[in-house]
Amino acid sequence: MSELKKDLGLVQGVGLLSTSLLGTGVFAVPALAAQIAEGGSLWAWPILIALVFPIAIAFAALGRHFPSAGGAAHFVGLAFGSHLGRVTGWLFLSVIPVGLPAALQIASGFWQAAFGFSDIGLLVVQVITLMLIWVLGTRSAGSSANIQTGIALLIIALVVAIWWRGGITPSHIEWPAFITLSPSSMFSALALMFWCFVGLEAFAHLAAEFRHPERDFPRALLIGLLVAGLVYWGCTVAILYFHAYSPGSAAAASLPSIVVQLFGQNALWIACVIGYLACFASINIYTQSFARLVWSQSYQTKKSSWLAQLSSHQSPLNALMLVIGCSLFFTLLIYCFSLPLDSLLIYANGIFVLIYFLCMLAGCQLLKGRSRCMAIIGAVLCCLLLAMIGWKTLYALIMFAGLWIFLPRKRDVVENRA
Repeated sequence: MSELKKDLGLVQGVGLLSTSLLGTGVFAVPALAAQIAEGGSLWAWPILIALVFPIAIAFAALGRHFPSAGGAAHFVGLAFGSHLGRVTGWLFLSVIPVGLPAALQIASGFWQAAFGFSDIGLLVVQVITLMLIWVLGTRSAGSSANIQTGIALLIIALVVAIWWRGGITPSHIEWPAFITLSPSSMFSALALMFWCFVGLEAFAHLAAEFRHPERDFPRALLIGLLVAGLVYWGCTVAILYFHAYSPGSAAAASLPSIVVQLFGQNALWIACVIGYLACFASINIYTQSFARLVWSQSYQTKKSSWLAQLSSHQSPLNALMLVIGCSLFFTLLIYCFSLPLDSLLIYANGIFVLIYFLCMLAGCQLLKGRSRCMAIIGAVLCCLLLAMIGWKTLYALIMFAGLWIFLPRKRDVVENRA
């Protein structure tokens, strides 16, 4: 079998993307944004969604016209040649050594908060998490989608329960006057909050597995974006209402502290389990996306290779085993040497924005009409984000330059444009 199984529908796609965007951010970023901009963060979320929408529309159009497991690398390769496409693919894969182990640590931290696990216990949780992702990967993308749709509903239910038990109504929402907002605080908050919407590039790798990609992929992407944005805004309202954003407390503890305040100490484990599941969903979609990219690159290079083979369920199981093996190796390495991840993640964020920028440039080249205009706007926004990151983008630029120089070149194949 040479094609991935096409069994994703609209609802499943919304569940996959919304959980990918919520991930670890839903428990930490609203509190961090409130610390920076306080009441202004209520305005920051709709502003950010409006800014991200052009990027999302461009991704939706690219996925609609050019669905492929190669995702961003496929789009860039069509627009600018196979070499730059392969560079983009390897640039995405370069996040594995730091991104996945860091997310695993954050996920296991919820078990520590709920049950007081030791360091070795947290490592066991991380290994078990990778094993569960492997089990999901033995099935088609539809299996992951069904589970992650359930996780998305749990997150939404948690926010609704907080609003209901806390007696929060629209009349309690204190919108600050727009003219009173501090531009510097708003820019700082927006720069931080953007990372909640890193995940569009991972979702693009699943476009080829929709039953009707030309119809359902764009809808799932845009609806999932709105669902995630609404949940983030709802969390921010609750955090501001209960003043659960003290600089002296951990941001990830804000929602669990509200749950304990409203439902008692025994409810802490419920919030922590939902927090873990949100992290698990984000890690899962990224791991599955990495596997699909490895499979796609291998299939284009040598169709008979081990990595280019699909399982009986038409899933890239061999590629997934490689990705999980690499993640496990770096997780153990980081544990043994107690390597600091915070600073490394900042550099990895520059890679994500650079990939977004390359995809927007590909959209400018491949798309037409309004979609092309959205890609142009998205490219400008990505430039602004790279400027916000500043000198820390050097890591991404050095990785890009190294891959451009050392990856072998191959003959390009001309494709039709949209």
